[in-house]
This record gives sequence, structure tokens and C-alpha cells, in this order.
Amino acid sequence: MECRMGCGACCIALSISSPIPGMPGGKAVGVRCIHLADDYRCGLFNSPERPKVCGDFKAEEEFCGSNREEAMKILLSLSE
Repeated sequence: MECRMGCGACCIALSISSPIPGMPGGKAVGVRCIHLADDYRCGLFNSPERPKVCGDFKAEEEFCGSNREEAMKILLSLSE
């Protein structure tokens, strides 16, 4: 599955424990990454500064559902 344009659910719903540029403590579940643009595209996507955990996340229907709202619900439920 290709990453859905205009989604960004993984950049909000998931926690990141490793440092991110501008977020040295990472980010908590449900917190929007500061690099997520208004169009829900990652500002670090092709950057060497992009955290490994972000690059390793692969869009799959199991996690991303069929739309952004479904992806948020699924990903947030994984953190409960």
C-alpha cells in the first residue's frame, strides 16, 4: 500500500521516543509532529534528519484503514 496523501495520521497518533529536530524528547501519542505541514505532508520526508522509526513505518491497510479518520482511530488504539 502506498502512503495516503493528506493523511499524516502516523505523524500525530504514534509516539516517537527518539529525538526529532526541534523535538529533542521525541513526541507523545496524539501530539502533532512539528514537521507535519498543514497539508499533512512530512517536512523531513527525504531528509537525513528524519527519524529511523518514521522511515521504518510502512503504510499497510491493517494500520491505515481506508481513510485518514480510520487510520487515526486504528493507530491511537495501538497506544492504549
